[in-house]
Amino acid sequence: MYKHLLKPILFRFNPETAHNMTFKGLAFLRHVPFARSIIRAIYRNDYPSLEREVFGIRFPNPVGLAGGLDKNGEFYNDMANFGFGFVEIGSLTPLPQDGNAKPRCFRVPGDKALINRFGINNKGVKNAVEHLKKVRPEVIIAANISKNTTSINEDAAKDYEKGFGLLYDFVDMFVVNISCPNVVGLTALQDITFLSEIVDKLLDLRMYYDTYKPILLKVSPDLSHQQLDEIIDYCLRSGIDGIVAGNTTRSRDGLKSISKEKIEEIGNGGMSGAPIHEKNLALVRYIHEKSEGKLPIVGVGGIMSPEQAKAMLDAGASLIEIYSGFIYEGPALIKNINKYLETNAKK
Repeated sequence: MYKHLLKPILFRFNPETAHNMTFKGLAFLRHVPFARSIIRAIYRNDYPSLEREVFGIRFPNPVGLAGGLDKNGEFYNDMANFGFGFVEIGSLTPLPQDGNAKPRCFRVPGDKALINRFGINNKGVKNAVEHLKKVRPEVIIAANISKNTTSINEDAAKDYEKGFGLLYDFVDMFVVNISCPNVVGLTALQDITFLSEIVDKLLDLRMYYDTYKPILLKVSPDLSHQQLDEIIDYCLRSGIDGIVAGNTTRSRDGLKSISKEKIEEIGNGGMSGAPIHEKNLALVRYIHEKSEGKLPIVGVGGIMSPEQAKAMLDAGASLIEIYSGFIYEGPALIKNINKYLETNAKK
């Protein structure tokens, strides 16, 4: 139904408008009798063989929703209805922010790609906390936290600490976003000096809580091996629980259906979708091999099929996330991935 009915309608609108329409539709369905049960019956399958423990958390299946779709932490249970094993909300910043000027998101349907420069638009951490208090999560929640655009890098640690502290009692794990290419200066936080200043404080702060919540780093696929080596070494020494590999890329490699002129017309932004799959697959494989399998990885980037999902797990990921695949292939992708993984697990 999605690919043949809803998708053609949604793709007539710009991506951000389509996104808002979709989530308004999901909000409406909450008030329709039996809608939730019908969605779960169509899309959700529970396979005991897919359960796994990662970061000390028991996941019902390895397929999660990547950060950026449920920006404000308001639709996590709606996403769980489609069969996701966990949902990453955010990125969330201490203060609300509008993000960059519109238009700021572009489709490249011929390559199943998205290019965005949203600039982490969100309603702020406190709004997410209020929703988490009001609507109990029925799925594992990973909170993606970042700094406000207006905060200089020298003060970034304070922003991460604030978001971390406010969300701690209401989520299951954290993803520290230091790699979004659409916020000026944010990728510079991957420099080991800035990184250690931010993360060391979060690790110290965690010691004051009774419940242990895993902390993961989200890294860019555009990093050099030398930069990755420094981050991997830091993670293994510091006590970071894992890595999300990776974020969107500034590269336009793999775009074949549009001209160079059209690419230039779209302008800057992070690219996601099918063209980045091989790049992020190589990133996961490198981190897994360099860390000798000691650092759990959430593999994300361009997963459009069950076969690509399995390839990401085979490369060393403990869990995977999808974003663009959900937009291009629809919610049936989650069900198809889990069914494929379950079948192969039996074999």
